Amino acid sequence: MSLRKNSEIDSIQGNEGTEIKQYFHPHNTLNGINYSLAQFTLEPGKKSKLHKIRSSEIYYILEGNGNLNVNEVIYHLEKDDSVYVPPDSKQFIENTGESNFRFLCIVEPAWKANDELLLE
Repeated sequence: MSLRKNSEIDSIQGNEGTEIKQYFHPHNTLNGINYSLAQFTLEPGKKSKLHKIRSSEIYYILEGNGNLNVNEVIYHLEKDDSVYVPPDSKQFIENTGESNFRFLCIVEPAWKANDELLLE
């Protein structure tokens, strides 16, 4: 079993423009998972850079609201919404609210730096 406490996880700045807390990933989990789970935060008025990733992703919105642009289609997201993003989709996410926009992202297979391509 692996236990990860939010208060003990350092935030890092993601290449695509978000603040990230990596909860579970094959490199930090003892039970051999094949996916990764991270929490992302975007401040009001901020957006991630246009990018694509080889893996599939599922976003779950914890708080705030924003827009997810996937292959030039815009999806409005708010608390408790979830969305599936297919592999190799051109995407960015932006905070359209007045408070932090926080969401979980499950990536399968697990996120790897060389699987992500920044497009701007």
